Amino acid sequence: APKQVSKDPNNEFTSPSWAPEGNYIFVSKAPFGIGTNEIWMYHVDGGSGVQITKSKPTPTTRRQDRHNATGVSASADGKYLYYAVRQGPFSYNVQLPLWRIARRDRKTGDEDDIINQLESAFRPVLSPDAKMLLYVTRYEAETGLRLRNLETGEDRWVKYPVTRDDQESRFTRDVFPGYAFLPGGKEVVYNQDGKIKRLDLASGTEKIIPFTAQVSQELGPKLDFPQKVEQGPVKVRLIMDPVESPDGKKLAFSAMTHLYTMDLPTGTPRRLTSGNAHEFQPAWSPDGKNIAYVTWSSQGGQLWKIPVAGGSPVQLSKSLAVYSNPAWSPDGTKLVLLRGNAYDRENSTFDGGQTANADLVWVPADGGDANLILPARGAGGPHFTHEKDRIYVYTPQGLVSLRYDGTDRRTHIQVKGQGAFAEEPVPADDLQPSPDGQWVLAHIMNQLYLIAMPVVGGEAPTVNISSPPVPIKRLTDIGADYFAWADGGKTITWAVGASLFREPLSAISFEPPKDEKKEGDKKDADAKDADKKDAASQAADAKKDEKKEEKKEEKKLKEQEKDVQEIAVNLEFPRKTPKGTVVLRGATVVTMKGDEVLKNADIVVENNRIKSVGAKGSAPAGAKVFDVSGKTIVPGFIDTHAHWTEIRRGILDTQNWSFLANLAYGVTAGLDVQTGTNDMFAYQDLVDSGDILGLRAFSTGPGVFYDNNFQSAEEVKGVLTRYKKYYGTHNIKSYVVGNRKQRQYMVQASKELEMMPTTEGALDLKLNLTHVIDGFHGNEHTLPIAPLYNDVIQMFAKSGIAETPTLIVNYGGPFGEDYWFENSEVHDNAKLNHFMPHRVIDERTKRRQGWFRKDEYEFPKLAAQMAKLERAGGLVGVGSHGEMQGIGYHWELWMFASGGMTPLEVLRCATVNGSKIIGRPTDLGSIEPGKLADLVIMDKNPLDDIHNTNTIHWVMKNGELFEGDTLNEVWPEQKKLEPLWFWNNYDAPKAGDPLSYGATKQP
Repeated sequence: APKQVSKDPNNEFTSPSWAPEGNYIFVSKAPFGIGTNEIWMYHVDGGSGVQITKSKPTPTTRRQDRHNATGVSASADGKYLYYAVRQGPFSYNVQLPLWRIARRDRKTGDEDDIINQLESAFRPVLSPDAKMLLYVTRYEAETGLRLRNLETGEDRWVKYPVTRDDQESRFTRDVFPGYAFLPGGKEVVYNQDGKIKRLDLASGTEKIIPFTAQVSQELGPKLDFPQKVEQGPVKVRLIMDPVESPDGKKLAFSAMTHLYTMDLPTGTPRRLTSGNAHEFQPAWSPDGKNIAYVTWSSQGGQLWKIPVAGGSPVQLSKSLAVYSNPAWSPDGTKLVLLRGNAYDRENSTFDGGQTANADLVWVPADGGDANLILPARGAGGPHFTHEKDRIYVYTPQGLVSLRYDGTDRRTHIQVKGQGAFAEEPVPADDLQPSPDGQWVLAHIMNQLYLIAMPVVGGEAPTVNISSPPVPIKRLTDIGADYFAWADGGKTITWAVGASLFREPLSAISFEPPKDEKKEGDKKDADAKDADKKDAASQAADAKKDEKKEEKKEEKKLKEQEKDVQEIAVNLEFPRKTPKGTVVLRGATVVTMKGDEVLKNADIVVENNRIKSVGAKGSAPAGAKVFDVSGKTIVPGFIDTHAHWTEIRRGILDTQNWSFLANLAYGVTAGLDVQTGTNDMFAYQDLVDSGDILGLRAFSTGPGVFYDNNFQSAEEVKGVLTRYKKYYGTHNIKSYVVGNRKQRQYMVQASKELEMMPTTEGALDLKLNLTHVIDGFHGNEHTLPIAPLYNDVIQMFAKSGIAETPTLIVNYGGPFGEDYWFENSEVHDNAKLNHFMPHRVIDERTKRRQGWFRKDEYEFPKLAAQMAKLERAGGLVGVGSHGEMQGIGYHWELWMFASGGMTPLEVLRCATVNGSKIIGRPTDLGSIEPGKLADLVIMDKNPLDDIHNTNTIHWVMKNGELFEGDTLNEVWPEQKKLEPLWFWNNYDAPKAGDPLSYGATKQP
């Protein structure tokens, strides 16, 4: 029977091999996540293992400098170990060589490099007599086997090419598949072309070793829960920065870029202001009579206040800047806040709500100049306690207080917990001290905690939430978007989505409930028992636990406890829906209803839906007819792996050029599969209400990562409730959430809540196979091994898992995007310059790192595997990863075709497949009566040449028709796109030709 040797559930093991004495096993081990391998040895009779190599020689060794060792081959005489080494973990767009072969003296511990090759050397295998060493390397763009005579130094090829190595991915099961000498050392067995082969080293002749395995593989649940695209009023899903009034009777918040107040607990939200300015981050004055807030436009922002009882806003700041996080001084005479540079914010590609070079300043409550306290240096928003002359800010070093002149800085507490990809505990996201200074609220590991804050002299205490030295209480299971103290510190408030939660401080007990105590004791006992059990016993126990999990009564979430009050904020806006009937007449229509292509056809659109599609005929009475003879119409493109990372966060910006660029290039819907912050839900609402022009901006919201440290499916359900109930999304990103058991918890919870989890591919085909087997809805990024054979293709296809390869940032080779930056004009593309700030285009196109020969690009081979999967009935989608908004989607289409897909197959992946992947096939993805009117009208037919996808004449989204080059509206209104702040090359030097900086004129 199998016997478990290791007991490390959160480590990854690779390439075990026997010590010559037979009582130890050598193995490479890495902490779960994206770590570096170390060589360990385990005794066959037990123990925790003996470490041989260290990836971190010192505690401060940087990740990229760590020693990475894998694949031990031990000499028969016991003197030496041979293995491959490199510096650091995996990396993208690598420059070779990476790996070299080292020899370690088992007596002295000395390690010497013995083989270096231009394109790396790895996977050493010693001959039985220890005289010959086989190893793997590359020549040009292919992988091969070489043989070195360790006595004479002779080195020669024995087989080229062989299976491609994995040195450009995450090599979690070594850099090359296992192979071995046969006894006698004259032949070697290896795999290639999906076969096991036997190679005679002297003659070079090879034979196939026949091998067939009949496999019956049980798969997890099919997590496919389609839903309709929402219609009717837009229900606000995110109240931003909600704060209670000092008397606890009112709530102020920002929604849809404006300020609102409401009476607690059941009042109707009402706008506090009446202008068009975009308003954020309200703060009540101590007497409750005024609310301060910040505004933002493309020119910059200001600090304002407004009387709550009614009246006009008063501008307090004197200059345009990025103002954020205002807080009133306890006496009401000052406002302390962060101030950043507006130019820097507008010109940055990515934004976190405030600029990196922000200052902490104070402004008189009646208005005036901003007074510098000190450079913020990464500090968050200010807070006050009972000490009227001290300002508290959360910094990377912990919770710090200081005086108004920036002096007398003191660090009070540091809170740490598990990070997403860090081995050591990481600092909390935010801390807020209570008004009396006795407690601190900490947002960490995606949950809200209450922690006692001891007053100590000298070095500030560090509280690790896994082993705290002071009382600590987790307040949430669902999580918190925003949190604050209220009622002078008597109440804790937090918000998720459009709901506010309140809990009295006096009701919080630091003693765990009896059932939790019992459960904790049982977990400790189970953990001890697990150390004594083998793998088969543990697997049987896991199945029993799963059945118990199904039977046991659903546990209450912390947010459902009797002392917690939930207040839902109901705010609705009209959804923008065009009125009228339009006919697109005479085009070739690729309906994506099977292989149907209609010549000289009419599409009739009524309001925002397709009414009919068919042979050219008479137009309905009153319809507007557009002659599109000679053009080709396809369904709107769907980006199944989008990232609109360029959005402004925390303080929203309605001039969202990433949305515009995608729409102009025919992408009418997308799914951002990891938004980083919750802001995307607010942006989606703004698009749906017509406040912003853009594509259908679906998203998963922030990814769910390893830092959640899930211990049960119930814990996962708590977190997923945040997304399903409060964010209104049934798509979720399970981003390397943990070990196999934790991933299965995610599947189980998703099934119960009817959610569609997609996963991070993480450069690891072996991990991806478990995603298929366990039942995930989707797998993101490339399957990095090529070619794939029928066994893997059929399992993917029959499981129904959605695969979006993002060839634009493919694994296994140089990124596909680099091919297009090298071989097409991007910098001076007129359409791109119309929809993207030129400085962003400069950043993406100039002085790029890495240049690759055409034969080094792996994307054609990887795309060929997607063609196999599509033809086997698999679900393949097109995702542009937000690399170059708009045009990047077309690069992805063209790369699909490079692997042998026909244009029709590529279009199927881009449309009808995409609608299934994002879970909205009844409304999107094809041109059929009843579906939403999302269309791309092209001047040339992409069925003749897939590159014709970029000949876009018009784009229709939700029944509204726009020019492809300008997004000027054609129907139902005729109006130009609102001018964008970066038009007319605003930032170019003015001397000479104003366009000499490189931007081109508007189309």
